Amino acid sequence: MPGEPPDPSDVKGILHPGEQARHRTLNRLPVGPALAEFADWYWVVRWDLRGRPDYRAEILSFPCVNLTFERSTLRTGGFVTGVCTTKYVRELSGEGETFGLRFSPGGFGAFTGTDVGTLRDDSAPLTQLLPDAAGLAERVLAEPDDDRRRVLVESFFAGRGRGDDPQYAQVAAIVRAMSSDASLTRVDQVTERFAIPIRTLQRLFRRYVGAGPKWVLCRFRLQDAADRLAHGGAPDLAVLAADLGYFDQAHFCREFVAEIGMSPTEYARRSR
Repeated sequence: MPGEPPDPSDVKGILHPGEQARHRTLNRLPVGPALAEFADWYWVVRWDLRGRPDYRAEILSFPCVNLTFERSTLRTGGFVTGVCTTKYVRELSGEGETFGLRFSPGGFGAFTGTDVGTLRDDSAPLTQLLPDAAGLAERVLAEPDDDRRRVLVESFFAGRGRGDDPQYAQVAAIVRAMSSDASLTRVDQVTERFAIPIRTLQRLFRRYVGAGPKWVLCRFRLQDAADRLAHGGAPDLAVLAADLGYFDQAHFCREFVAEIGMSPTEYARRSR
């Protein structure tokens, strides 16, 4: 049986969430036992902008690999997309849909044996990485019911995992701590807490996550910042920067503008 359903109110990583919701629908489904250790959830995005202007959906992606089954004016088929280290922009036009599976950080590499670093800022056809998945995208896209789509994907992956991987377990624990513990703001704090040499940490993150530990820490902090700005009132940027572990407000603002493309104040105003 599938696990607990994902929290539908969790929109962290989605930039301008209210605006996006007016241009597409988003649904999430829990993963079943075949992938519970390696994936977070299934997600489904659909849009119908026929007769309306195109829309640029912007995402500050998590350090995760996504498996997607897509049908749109841009491309159709099954794809594997690695960690996106810049702001991800998806052009929505006409009518389309994506049925996706978000692997946990490190999960795709552990389950398939793939060196996830080779997928950084890139996307590849599903069959290029998993040749025995030939025909899976066609079957998934031909099925109109999302629950039955999930069954098709779970059935394909059932029994295909590589078994226990202690390095993945270590990486997963470190990423969970980075995500949930706001006091972790520097890589040296991570290496000290987990008693792991910096070069070993960097090597494991490249292989399993696809990006370095410093980038992962920064991405989590920026996601937290964007989420708070989108749902709060007029921000006290000095307090926000301090809460997120930035050296000062100016450093935080520079980093936010570099990644999001506008100042924190402007982002908060637009999100309201």
